Amino acid sequence: MNLAELQERIAKWEDLHADFKERFDSNRELAKDLVCFANTDGGQLIFGISSDKHIVGVDDPDGLFSKVDDIAYQHCDPPITVVQESLDVDGKTVVVVNIPKGDQRPYRTNSGLYYIRTTSGCRQASREELLRLFQSSESLYYDETTLPRLSLSDLDLGAFENFLEETGQADLGVDQKRLLKNWRLMSGNHPTIAGIILFGRKPQQHLPYAQVNAARIPGIDVSMEPSDMKDITGRLLDVIDQVQRFLKLHLPIPHEIRGFSPEAKPELPEEALREAVVNAVAHRDYTVMGPIRIFILDDRIEIHTPGRTPNTVDEAAMRAGVHVVRNPHIYARLSDAGLVTRAGSGIRRIIRLIKRATGGDIGIDIRDFEVLLTIPRQNASRVAAI
Repeated sequence: MNLAELQERIAKWEDLHADFKERFDSNRELAKDLVCFANTDGGQLIFGISSDKHIVGVDDPDGLFSKVDDIAYQHCDPPITVVQESLDVDGKTVVVVNIPKGDQRPYRTNSGLYYIRTTSGCRQASREELLRLFQSSESLYYDETTLPRLSLSDLDLGAFENFLEETGQADLGVDQKRLLKNWRLMSGNHPTIAGIILFGRKPQQHLPYAQVNAARIPGIDVSMEPSDMKDITGRLLDVIDQVQRFLKLHLPIPHEIRGFSPEAKPELPEEALREAVVNAVAHRDYTVMGPIRIFILDDRIEIHTPGRTPNTVDEAAMRAGVHVVRNPHIYARLSDAGLVTRAGSGIRRIIRLIKRATGGDIGIDIRDFEVLLTIPRQNASRVAAI
């Protein structure tokens, strides 16, 4: 960092990536600050700047260097690697501590606390934020989280048995409870989130956001009043079936005469719609307290899936078929049911099928708290011309 960069940084003042300190406060506070940046997006701690934005310098830069290195190694778990530099301004020394975004997140202080950085400073991570940090490092998958207030009686073992029979796994030679544990649908004597979502007696009683809200909206403006809407609940496989029925109900199926009999020709390929719905329920972020939302408009279908894509997967990666599984235990059972492939080719298949049916391309919009998949309808060009 040079003087011009320092002055520019001071003018912008503190934000998500910068924090200013007049002097070293304590081991605890410094460990907290290092953990904050490493758990979030990286940033800089700049020592020797007063709260009124004046450069005052630090008294013992070499001593501060040693303290920072020691605290980053001894007081942060796992240890955090930092890069320090100093800048002389009119005889006053400013120390800049560069903290990269950690590749072993989540980090915590030696007192066992996890912190994240926000635009307004540093604060302790919430339970949901902490779970996302574990997910991002693939050290914990949220769908295997135990629900300690529930027991085996909250699972519908009849539905589980039917699933085993329908997927050709009824003769695995393992009793139900052992199989539920092997598949991470139970942990100890308690169901996991995956277990309740897939085979719970009343999934939404315990996870009310694990549902799909579907609506038919006449026109092309999502703010218009729906002509039909439904909150689709139940076990996950039943939810998928109900969503497919809702889509069929509101998408016309014209018939072409071929030979002596009319032949049904759906406006949009059922395979593409099923892929889109299954992709949403399989890859949504279940730490986000919101439902999947599906809007059927005159010119398009919108599928709003809660949560950003995992592991920095962007639109280009999705289109290229990059496959990162957020909920592996849910995904594995959907694979058993023949609804997904281990190859992760769902988005590419949707693109191909929709292009063939409509001549158009799907839209992928990765937002802060959701991913929006837009599927054009065959009559989109006609609607746009009206």
